[in-house]
Amino acid sequence: MPHRSDAQRPTPRPDAQAPLAEPAARVRAPWILGVVLVNIGINVAFFAPIQVLLAQQAAHFEPGQKEAVFALVNGAGAAVSVFGNPLAGALSDRTAGRFGRRRPWVFWGAVVGAIGLVGLAGAPNVAVMTALWCLVQAGCNAAYAAITAAIPDKVPVTQRGSLGGFGAMGITVGILLGAVVAAAVAGNFSLGYLICAVVLLACVVVYLLRADDIPLPRSALAPFALRRFLASFWVSPRRYPDFGWAWTTKLLVNIGNHMVLLYLVYFLADEVHLEQTTGIPPATGVLILTGIYTCLVIITSVLGGKLSDRMGKRKPLVVISSAVIAAASLTIALIPTWPGAIIGASVLGIGFGAYQAVDFALVTQVLPRAEDRGKDMGVINIANSLPQVIAPALAYPFVVFLGGYVSLYVAAAVIGLFGAVFVTRIRGVA
Repeated sequence: MPHRSDAQRPTPRPDAQAPLAEPAARVRAPWILGVVLVNIGINVAFFAPIQVLLAQQAAHFEPGQKEAVFALVNGAGAAVSVFGNPLAGALSDRTAGRFGRRRPWVFWGAVVGAIGLVGLAGAPNVAVMTALWCLVQAGCNAAYAAITAAIPDKVPVTQRGSLGGFGAMGITVGILLGAVVAAAVAGNFSLGYLICAVVLLACVVVYLLRADDIPLPRSALAPFALRRFLASFWVSPRRYPDFGWAWTTKLLVNIGNHMVLLYLVYFLADEVHLEQTTGIPPATGVLILTGIYTCLVIITSVLGGKLSDRMGKRKPLVVISSAVIAAASLTIALIPTWPGAIIGASVLGIGFGAYQAVDFALVTQVLPRAEDRGKDMGVINIANSLPQVIAPALAYPFVVFLGGYVSLYVAAAVIGLFGAVFVTRIRGVA
């Protein structure tokens, strides 16, 4: 898991205690709305390109090599995401000024992301397209690192389940709106990029107006030391075991979820024979299943987060929701039919929505140091990004060599169940 030696870290000065204190006052609806909208804007900017626009642009530049170009551009962007998120979070931890630590990064991250999207609309070749998509990833990940760190900065523990639920709702709605934008432009990817840029900038306005971040005085910052800064990205699981187990759990559950979704269109075509049995094209089947999954994620993320706050417990709900996700995988494996796929997608949405909300709240309670909330949340976010790389590498051998789609979904269930088991190793959170 991405330690630092606490002996090497200076003790926060007295004038730094206010922005680093554990929050006690409940946040109000306008601030929550701002957080939700930022999540929506960032995910529209991410997923409209990832789902459709980048693929269309790749085909425009290199029709015969569109798959390779699309893989190149996405791979470069994913690498920026993995490194950029914790880096931006760490730099926001050291940001002093009257606007606070997080608000400048949300603002400038959105601006940089929008510039990249506008540039993509007129990119002349694959090299420029790749560079600009990396710029979008850098800007949007900076904003995302800041907005996730703002929650443990601002929200009391007793309200974090609800905020996790609203945040997950924002992410899911953003993904869905990204698909809507991509579909609405009907192949005009340049227009799609411009719409995404406008949506991204518009969605950060409420947060920027309502974010009353407590500034971190410049006098509270220790002198910058590159070696210590770089070493801080390693969070020792031996010194901070709860953080390590939380990171591992998130990684495993996300890998299992990605494995279920990755080859869904091929599963419907080759295993379910959807078009022959129902007349529904596999792509339409994926859209139907995604809609069911998305609606249930939105509902259960909000309800699961509120229930967790009311119970005052996180681990039981994380275990249950992880097990539900595994049950969804097994359902698809054991009932490889269209009704089985519908049931599996529904169960997956129920489990993953509750999981996202409650696990987010749990993670905020195992952060090692208040001074490093942004960096540590960025390290946690790696467990969201890495599955995009790991899941395809794990899934391919199962599909091709180890029994096909049934074995793939059984393996996804087993991986998810390991996540449910490992969360019980966390000791500092109920």
